[in-house]
Amino acid sequence: MNSESQLNSEQASHNKLQSRKGWKMLAIALSACVILSACGNDNSITSEEGEKQSAEQTSNTNKEGESTSTEQNSGSEASAMVTPDNFVDTLMKGSKEDIYRQFSPQMKEAITLEQFQTTADEFLEGVTSLDQVFAAEMNNLTEFAWKDQTGTKGIQAYFTEANQIDGMLTKPLESHEDTDPKFTKTEFHLPLKGEWYVFWGGNDVMSNYHYEHETQRYALDIVRSKEGFSYNGDAKVNASYHAFGEPLYAAADGTVVEIRNDIPDNTPGVMNPEEPAGNYVVIDHGQDEYSITAHIKKGSVAVKKGDKVKQGDLIGELGNSGNSSEAHLHFQVSDGPDLFKARSINIRWADQSQQLTRGNTIQALPES
Repeated sequence: MNSESQLNSEQASHNKLQSRKGWKMLAIALSACVILSACGNDNSITSEEGEKQSAEQTSNTNKEGESTSTEQNSGSEASAMVTPDNFVDTLMKGSKEDIYRQFSPQMKEAITLEQFQTTADEFLEGVTSLDQVFAAEMNNLTEFAWKDQTGTKGIQAYFTEANQIDGMLTKPLESHEDTDPKFTKTEFHLPLKGEWYVFWGGNDVMSNYHYEHETQRYALDIVRSKEGFSYNGDAKVNASYHAFGEPLYAAADGTVVEIRNDIPDNTPGVMNPEEPAGNYVVIDHGQDEYSITAHIKKGSVAVKKGDKVKQGDLIGELGNSGNSSEAHLHFQVSDGPDLFKARSINIRWADQSQQLTRGNTIQALPES
């Protein structure tokens, strides 16, 4: 994560967004890339698409944001402070220069004022209103997302506590009505205990970057957050992350059909695209439904191929292996055991009272 962590298929999708109908990313700063690293397709590489910012970088960004804010306040009195509350009005009716003025230094290196103005104007063509759909906060960085009146355009902006804008992107939005209503026949439990935070989850690409990719469309990335932080201490040490080493359990009864247990855990912020899933356990639940639990801690897999497991049986410990920038759970159910070839299936949860969508805190299995 760079405020937090995501699986591997993003540069390819980023390139598509750049070329499709003139859509462009408004801006991305290296310090404001995304929070959760997950696994991607074999022919794609990790992107810096506003979805993964490491904890240490987030902290540094926040400090930079404070100084930038001071400079702004001592500058032109005519320029108003842009905040999440007035961002949309400023974008649609005000001065885009005011928004650009609050870009982080990395953002300004990535895009000029003129490029930002042109791209923003292209995005706003035909837009009459933008409604906020979520706000997700982690490690001193808050992401806000809005959809236009048609539900086909989305924009996201990342703000530090000092209102520095540390990342921004636009996205075309589409639904997949052929697969969205189809759920697993098996009822699944979250393979964790206690309270967790959904970093990626939902049925659109703003809530869930996996959604664009058929092989991962309904996957979840989940972290453990305490007091708004996914870590405590040195951001470059796995043990500092609240999720690291947490036990993982079988999400439903089944038979273990694939495991990997020898991939080293990454130094946070340094990912391994050569082994996107890292260590993993694949369980066959019957009816062509396979759960895939990825990024498991090296050496912690507690089952072997052929084992029969019951829901709640220990299968390993959560780690930071594979194409992951921070300790987190990647979980999905597919119609085959191959993460990169099988199609992701929308998950029927045993507890349907909770929304497993981006920005929500959820209760998993009870802690004993």
